[in-house]
Amino acid sequence: MLLRMSTLLLKTLREEPAEAEVPSHRLLLRAGYIRRAAPGGYTWLPLGKLVLDNVARVVREEMFAAGAQEVSFPALLPRDPYETSGRWTDYGDDIFTLRDRRDAEYLLAPTHEEMFALLVQDMTSSYRDFPLMLFQVQTKYRDEARPRAGLLRTREFLMKDAYSFDLSDEGLVAAYGVMREAYRKVFERLELEHTIVAAMAGAMGGSASEEFLAMAEVGEDTFVGCTKCDYAANTEAVTTPAPPSPDGEHGPLTVHDTPDTPTIAALVDFANERALEGRTDWTAADTLKNVVVTVHHPGKPAELLVIGVPGDREVDLKRLDAALSPATATLFDDFASRPDLVKGYIGPQDREIRYLADPRVVPGTAWLTGANQPGRHATSVVAGRDFTVDGTIEAAEVRAGDTCPACGEGELTMRRGIEIGHIFQLGRRYTEAFDVAVLGPDGKPVRPTMGSYGIGVSRAVAAIAEQHHDERGLVWPAEVAPVDVHLVAAGKDGQVEAALALARDLVAAGLRVLVDDRAGVSAGVKFTDAELLGIPRAVVVGRRLSEGYAELRDRRSGERAEVPISDIVAAVTRV
Repeated sequence: MLLRMSTLLLKTLREEPAEAEVPSHRLLLRAGYIRRAAPGGYTWLPLGKLVLDNVARVVREEMFAAGAQEVSFPALLPRDPYETSGRWTDYGDDIFTLRDRRDAEYLLAPTHEEMFALLVQDMTSSYRDFPLMLFQVQTKYRDEARPRAGLLRTREFLMKDAYSFDLSDEGLVAAYGVMREAYRKVFERLELEHTIVAAMAGAMGGSASEEFLAMAEVGEDTFVGCTKCDYAANTEAVTTPAPPSPDGEHGPLTVHDTPDTPTIAALVDFANERALEGRTDWTAADTLKNVVVTVHHPGKPAELLVIGVPGDREVDLKRLDAALSPATATLFDDFASRPDLVKGYIGPQDREIRYLADPRVVPGTAWLTGANQPGRHATSVVAGRDFTVDGTIEAAEVRAGDTCPACGEGELTMRRGIEIGHIFQLGRRYTEAFDVAVLGPDGKPVRPTMGSYGIGVSRAVAAIAEQHHDERGLVWPAEVAPVDVHLVAAGKDGQVEAALALARDLVAAGLRVLVDDRAGVSAGVKFTDAELLGIPRAVVVGRRLSEGYAELRDRRSGERAEVPISDIVAAVTRV
């Protein structure tokens, strides 16, 4: 393949795009790889499309190596299968829906579990048809409320989704392991530094679930690791070990006048100044914070819920949403409509609203908390004696330094990452919903169990750009670069002809080549664009052409070498 910049649809930008929020967004726009078409939607320009196709090629090759077969479904799908699975309602406002001229309802598919289950129901009948692994690389759609960060959060995106079908739970575990290893190989080939972490299944359902997170400060996912063991988890999936119930008796619940103490900090200061219960060592961890939220259930009326967490922790709304999925929660603020909810003074006792508490709120623990009266708090409010909880919930923030829930010895560290892959052991949720069954070896019906495995192909392009750039521009790994060599004709017309001749030799050697043969463009501008575009190797045909030399440059290391033009093809193919 030979591309000429004199005719290539390419426009590089000198100024930083105003709408760009993160390095990948900024550089992909500046280098002319993508162009914004709509909120959350991007046009892939010629060089960008080549990168996208290369990422998809790597993914396909590893899927085939893992034994998967490729199919392709429509993106426009009828309502009925998603109604059967319950996800038409579960997805809520996150999906695009429409009606055709006959008033039939459709959606633009966010994932295809339902359709794969129906395909297997239609195409298989015997245990001899299994195990089976299928995949597709296809455009998906989600109605993101706030598209942001370029390709990292869009409404239309390219995704590889694969599905395994097995007749036993052991078979599912084996298929999950095969795909997990395939993902590791994909991301190694893409040169993406990543961590595999425990995750929540969310609307997908199922049991075991892991995410592959590419390390990036701009990542939307926060995950933890342990200083002493190999535990790693998305913060949404971190569990809190419940402490043992304390021994000993507590005094009676006592209500105190605590004017002007609607915050935990003000309450702790007041409790120490007044030596409540004879103590002057009160801390925020001794208090119980009670946060009122509105829970929005897909297709059902909203409800109020009170979340109780130790006062030294905030409620993490992302963790709360993960725990409540498919429902979502927002902070309640219409206290004027609920005089029984006294803002800043809410307690878990004498309540009518459902109450879920942090796992640390175990029976026998005593708390300083609200008395459900304006300007009043209560001490010695004991769980199991003065109030009961309707259940526990993982909603409190996770902090660096927390004890590891796996080994109980190490401390948690926190990092940020971009979700580039997610794998699930779905189980039989979808095969049960669609009554998928085949005849087993004994002639009795057997219900297959499923795994689901997704890779964000277009998001992976952004993740690679986040990890592979410098102050001058992009630095593509060779596996995904749009071309292998960037030839720069840095002088007169004769140099352009020499560069084109060299380009043809490189193409004949099986390389993909981009030639900067633009007329009227200075060498400085060409060099700047070459660094911005980020092709792994550049060959400069310039001042030493008359001596029979060209300059070979390595984009990543910055190394340069003068090489006889007759040896350029060998030098480039040797790298």
